[in-house]
Amino acid sequence: MNFVSFLVENLQTFLSYTGFSNVTPGHIVMIAIGLFFIYLAISKEFEPLLLIPIGFGILVGNIPFKDVGLQIGIYEEGSVLNILYQGVTQGWYPPLIFLGIGAMTDFSALISNPKLMLIGAAAQFGIFAAYILALLWGFDPNQAGAIGIIGGADGPTAIFLSSKLAPELLGAVAISAYSYMALVPVIQPPIMRLLTTKKDRVIRMKPPRAVSQTEKIMFSIIGLLLTCFLVPSGLPLLGMLFFGNLLKESGVTRRLAETARGPLIDTITILLGLTVGASTQATQFITWNSLKIFGLGAFSFIIATAAGVLFVKFFNLFLKKENKINPLIGNAGVSAVPDSARISQLLGSEYDPSNYLLMHAMGPNVAGVIGSAVAAGILLGFLG
Repeated sequence: MNFVSFLVENLQTFLSYTGFSNVTPGHIVMIAIGLFFIYLAISKEFEPLLLIPIGFGILVGNIPFKDVGLQIGIYEEGSVLNILYQGVTQGWYPPLIFLGIGAMTDFSALISNPKLMLIGAAAQFGIFAAYILALLWGFDPNQAGAIGIIGGADGPTAIFLSSKLAPELLGAVAISAYSYMALVPVIQPPIMRLLTTKKDRVIRMKPPRAVSQTEKIMFSIIGLLLTCFLVPSGLPLLGMLFFGNLLKESGVTRRLAETARGPLIDTITILLGLTVGASTQATQFITWNSLKIFGLGAFSFIIATAAGVLFVKFFNLFLKKENKINPLIGNAGVSAVPDSARISQLLGSEYDPSNYLLMHAMGPNVAGVIGSAVAAGILLGFLG
């Protein structure tokens, strides 16, 4: 009889440790969201390199367990997931991502037509609009700054800034930023169609001029000095971005450039995506603030897209006919590289199949990467 009682007691103990005994409705909701992310990545091919790690990370982070010091959860100090997550909370991963982005980015379109930098700057208006609205919704200035940066459509920048200004919002900000990056093909086209006319959409731009290797090398160095002298707090991101680009353009560090844009950025993307997804434990993530952040993130992204398109239309008033810019590349001012530039091309080709906009859209697109990092530096400098 004692043996039977012993077995029953052990079975009850075992069952109390299973996920079935500890599951909550919140866990089910988050697991459904993780599965939805994986579905979008595989079925719709929306940013699969980001959404699959994040979606699977959400599943990992929402496996229910009994909190008795097992050190398996991402928020339990000393656990494996917690150690990997420090790359997010301490801001290590984003600069390494920027190193890889720099090593794979060609700034030729921007160098050949520097005025496209203004479009990237205009698109950052969404960041500051969302910052103001977040303040009005009751967030403190640091939290508002972390939320506003979602409008830059730059996941690593959003993670870097929120880890410094509002670590308690990091998971919600990161998931929101990457979600809207993945939804670029869904969100941007209706805004672009709404704000442009048929005449706007068929504007043909001059082919970009050829850019020499010397110009590209000088751009990396001068770009670093100008942006970081202006906003020193953006150095971790901008420094690594321009360093990666110099590795690419110098022509003598090919192995380093290939490592930065290949194995290094792939490894960091896996770790960042998985741990950011795992940080969405239902007990920590499902709050009213998280819902507000998703709403503010959508507002920020919509405003950023609209600001880029409208700025081009305004700027065209001062340009000669032969120098006018197609407003369909205004959406590319957000730094979702290269997806927002592809949207410019796809939408433009619907109205004029022979009008090749991609090479032009890459100018404001890479300017948006720089612009979002500068905006993050400004917010960090004022609020940090």
